[in-house]
Amino acid sequence: MPVAVRQRLPTWLLALAFTTFAFATDDYIIAGVLPAISADLGVSEAAGGQFVTVFSIAFALAAPVASVVTATWPRRGLLTGALALFVVANWVAAFTSSYALLMGLRVLAAVAAAAVVPAAYAIATTLAPEGRQGRYLTLVMGGLTGSLALGVPIGTWVGGAFGWQATFGLGGALGLVALVAIRRTLPETPPAPAMPIRDRLAPLAGPRVLLGLLGIVAIVLGSMMVLTYLAPLLRDLAGVGSVELGWVFVLAGLAGFAGGQFGGRAADRWGSDRALIIGVVGFAAAMAVFSACWFLRPVPLLALLPLLVFWAAVSWWIPPPAQTRLLALAGPAGPQALALNSSAVYVGVSAGGAAGGLVLDGHGSGWLPAVSAGVELVALALFWLAGRVK
Repeated sequence: MPVAVRQRLPTWLLALAFTTFAFATDDYIIAGVLPAISADLGVSEAAGGQFVTVFSIAFALAAPVASVVTATWPRRGLLTGALALFVVANWVAAFTSSYALLMGLRVLAAVAAAAVVPAAYAIATTLAPEGRQGRYLTLVMGGLTGSLALGVPIGTWVGGAFGWQATFGLGGALGLVALVAIRRTLPETPPAPAMPIRDRLAPLAGPRVLLGLLGIVAIVLGSMMVLTYLAPLLRDLAGVGSVELGWVFVLAGLAGFAGGQFGGRAADRWGSDRALIIGVVGFAAAMAVFSACWFLRPVPLLALLPLLVFWAAVSWWIPPPAQTRLLALAGPAGPQALALNSSAVYVGVSAGGAAGGLVLDGHGSGWLPAVSAGVELVALALFWLAGRVK
């Protein structure tokens, strides 16, 4: 059965899914090589974590602008051109030893991603057969969780074996494969109508939607505080090295994929509010156990694996009901609100890297779980408040 289903999927759809996989891998892979890249560049791990921060800020700022500026560009030309920029940025990064230059190259890679990812979602929806838009969109978005289950572990192993520079070489190679696949398989599609930035930002005029978007930011921020600095946290807690960390990312990615599926079904079955509460409470409980383990360190990695799997599952359980709740808050402005959702996610990613770096520098990795749990509870409060304002 799986083979038959795979054969029915058009190759251009698989190419789009691989493209989002390549971008997400390139963003998240810093978490797997953070100690090595920080040591080699002579900066703190908190400073190294800002490579995630700057990528995410650049994406968040560039995505709405890029969707307007490139609205009339041919879709296939847009994707292949941006992917070419992405490949160059990564391969140059593989040969630099300058912290400042590497930071600039991360900005270029993020701008390329900001031009491609929203366009990929729109193309999947436009070319999907009637009644299958949701399935096609879900597959393209699946590149995000797939990167945690496969891309980040492979990148972590490559970095451990050949140095962190090789991980950027791998990112460029993934981008090149995506470029060739898009060029060979994607049919030319008419560009979407241009939308002024003023209209795209119009939903922010309503306090309900603004609070909902802030809730999305807080949800991602809390999760990324732990994910970005998972390497130093597990090193300090259980003495985990790069090889073991690769397997941790495999398990986390698989658990996250399952958690996302269950979170979406829970939102449909029980309602987004109840599903969101369950997810946030589960996340806070996982963080409480992490904090308790800190006083028992060193803790064997094998003993931590069930907790890591549960943490990953609830982390990805939360976004589906949160986005469903955002749609409900937006009402007729739902499409515009979701257009800003990608930016909100990357604002959260960047803020998670920055806030986590401050916690790591000021108090050590042992404080990361407690602070991230608090942020998730703030997110829940924001959604609660959003439902009660006019």
